[in-house]
Amino acid sequence: MRYCIFHDYIGCIGGAEKVVFTLARALNADIITTDLNLDAVRKAGFGDVKVKSLGDVFLIPPLKQIDASFSFLLSDVSDCYDFFIFSGNWAHYAAVHHHPNLYYCHTPTRAFFELRRHVLNSQTTHFRKMIAYAWTGTHRIFERYNVRKFVDRIVCNSQNVKERVKKDYGLNGSVVNPPIDVTKYRFSHYGDFWLSVNRLYPEKRIDLQMEIFRKLPDEKLKIVGGFSKGDWAEKNYKKLQRQKPENVEFLGEVSEQEIINLYATCKGLITTAMDEDFGMTPVEAMASGKIVLAVNEGGYRETVVDGKTGFLLPAEPEMFIEKIKSLNAEKLASMKENCISQAKNFDTTVFVARMKKEIDAVLKMHE
Repeated sequence: MRYCIFHDYIGCIGGAEKVVFTLARALNADIITTDLNLDAVRKAGFGDVKVKSLGDVFLIPPLKQIDASFSFLLSDVSDCYDFFIFSGNWAHYAAVHHHPNLYYCHTPTRAFFELRRHVLNSQTTHFRKMIAYAWTGTHRIFERYNVRKFVDRIVCNSQNVKERVKKDYGLNGSVVNPPIDVTKYRFSHYGDFWLSVNRLYPEKRIDLQMEIFRKLPDEKLKIVGGFSKGDWAEKNYKKLQRQKPENVEFLGEVSEQEIINLYATCKGLITTAMDEDFGMTPVEAMASGKIVLAVNEGGYRETVVDGKTGFLLPAEPEMFIEKIKSLNAEKLASMKENCISQAKNFDTTVFVARMKKEIDAVLKMHE
């Protein structure tokens, strides 16, 4: 079988990109994308995976997203491969010309559905609000139509996303959680800092993390992550930099070995994303024997075992502050083995085996 995986664009390497590269490596598949940062790919440890670009897209939102959608819609490599997988918010438009196929859904585009009102209210001028209203409304219709008509099978990365797919698309999807190669993570010791790993987007609520540590001057927070150009994120990052307290440090994008070392030596992970789709970083932290302090929302509820591998807390600074103050080295160490054991449930081998079953199900449909 010759496999092809379409993915939106590859700049900042986050959870979705790790899923795509892991699956491509397991299936010996090629990846087709738009904008491509090969340096970031190599830094993340996936330099052996073959990636092709359809060409750069506009870096001004929403032109970037519209351009990417049309790039995939107009692409046709159906004669070159036997099976097609889509990943991201725009790549599924390639389903028009590519069958048999499977859509690995990280989430329906939240800006078009449950976060649409938030997107509209965040616009600073009436003109920008009109543009956002027209784009989100129109693209929402096309997204729902394309997925319903041209996707052969939809696989969701969590139960949380499965519920969104049912609500937003009116479709029933199966669930295969993202892969974590637990064997590469390790425990070293408990250092003097907490860790945060995420794209620097508003929905990750980095401002909440900074508020927590502003009131904990004796604690330290190191934040790892970047953002893709053309996603309205640069303005948010500059704002965060201006508001940053002295005990919070932005490390930017780091190499795979650096992030492994940070997990191995931190006290634990702080993660606060709004209704997170799934969240791979809590599993990575647990694989390193470190606890997770997460907001009690979304996919975190499917990975963090409250009281055993971490704590699920309301999205309020005071609750995180109180919990951090209550945690000493002895308490952290008492949860180490629970964390490592829980992480094994999301190992790469489990993911690959389940995805192959999903692919087989699609192939049987086309017999």
